[in-house]
Amino acid sequence: YAFVNGDTAVESDVYKQKAGDVYEYEIPAVAGYSTRIEKITGTILYAADGNYYLTNENGDPIRLTAKVNGNVTTYSYNGTVYITETVLRDSHQSLIATRMTTEEILPILEKLDTIGYHSLEAWGGATFDSCMRFLNEDPWERLRKIRSEVKNTKLQMLFRGQNILGYRHYADDVVDHFVNACAKNGIGVFRIFDACNDPRNLKRATDAAKKTGAHVQMAISYATTPYHTKEVYADLAKSYADFGADSICIKDMAGLLVPYKAEELIKAMKSATDLPIQLHTHYTSGVASMTYLKAVEAGVDVIDTAMSPLALGTSQPATEVMVETFKGTEYDTGFDQNLLAEIADY
Repeated sequence: YAFVNGDTAVESDVYKQKAGDVYEYEIPAVAGYSTRIEKITGTILYAADGNYYLTNENGDPIRLTAKVNGNVTTYSYNGTVYITETVLRDSHQSLIATRMTTEEILPILEKLDTIGYHSLEAWGGATFDSCMRFLNEDPWERLRKIRSEVKNTKLQMLFRGQNILGYRHYADDVVDHFVNACAKNGIGVFRIFDACNDPRNLKRATDAAKKTGAHVQMAISYATTPYHTKEVYADLAKSYADFGADSICIKDMAGLLVPYKAEELIKAMKSATDLPIQLHTHYTSGVASMTYLKAVEAGVDVIDTAMSPLALGTSQPATEVMVETFKGTEYDTGFDQNLLAEIADY
């Protein structure tokens, strides 16, 4: 287990403990790195999923930041909300038809990598299509170049289930090989979805992604109909957990999820599964920041935001705004606003 400072992993000694021990770890002050917690104290619990957890005095689990096979996982249950940055993929896909070039992306990656994001969404969706059809680029080369510059933060992609990154279903062996190539070239988090929430369209890609050892996040496409109740979504989250998902994403691509409905939905899903819940929405209807606020208060673990120059409109809420919103609260991200300002200027 490690807390990450640039290229350096500060290792804890949690594995020297045994289940049931009371464990206390003083996180060392590291120049240039703002720690979110100065000390962790808790009782060690060995969970069935093979991870070590700490429980606080209330019995709530606290999961340490983990470094596995060189990939850094930033899940925690200490109250802090984590952020996936979408500026490298969904934000410019939503606002400028995915026209940001690799040449434009590369110079800012080092700074993005030092923020402390849960993940950087950098690939998948329409990036593959756009690179080839409009930008005269190799999408695989883009992924490799981004991976070479991003040393500490997981790269995330959006994967369309059996459709891969296209607009029709592909054969199972094509799905298998494509998933393997994604992982080999640098993807650490697969967000896999199907527009109809049909598990049959998710199973092959999910199974293939699990075999790579990457984090598999299964997404629920959010809609508002008489059928789509919070109970239906909670049951779907439970079924995704049974599928082997590492986390669940509520994918509100139309910006339809309003604040108090988000609160109800998060609570219902949290009661159905212990998996981390991530919320993805768009600012299209103008309520996304308020929706995030209520979702975080209800216990959502991760939210998707975009740097302010490519935020709002049909994109996501602005990263800087959400960071400032939670500053000084139990949900404080610990992000450096001065560094975020430098990134925004770029």
